[in-house]
Amino acid sequence: MSLKDRITEDMKAAMRAKDAPRLSTIRLLLAAMKQKEVDERVVLTDADTLSIIEKLVKQRRDSIAQYLAAKRQDLADVETFELGLLQAYLPAQLTADELSAEVSVAIAESGAATTKDMGKVMAILRSRLAGRADMSKVSALIKEKLSA
Repeated sequence: MSLKDRITEDMKAAMRAKDAPRLSTIRLLLAAMKQKEVDERVVLTDADTLSIIEKLVKQRRDSIAQYLAAKRQDLADVETFELGLLQAYLPAQLTADELSAEVSVAIAESGAATTKDMGKVMAILRSRLAGRADMSKVSALIKEKLSA
């Protein structure tokens, strides 16, 4: 079963259960997926769907930080719920040790020596780590290893 099918089935289950917050979040995700399909005139693969989910997860994290800074806990709670639901569709996240090992391998493969070569390393890791790691953390780790 593709990821898109799984999301659609989850929407149907939320409708049957009359779970409005869950249904709203899943509909938001499906709308983003449909928008990409229409804009680019393509059928989404699981990788495309994961990239959309990652984008929505990043938006939720940014919103939570802004709401907490503005002392709006009620809105932060809504975003936190949506974040948890969206993250359930992502593959298991890598541990810090696994991530460090992946970065080291990619640096060796690309032959990167300075922080100017970060783009080469990121290009290698972007496809490998899709959905399994926060790319901002990956970027910071690459910068740390290349500057050391």
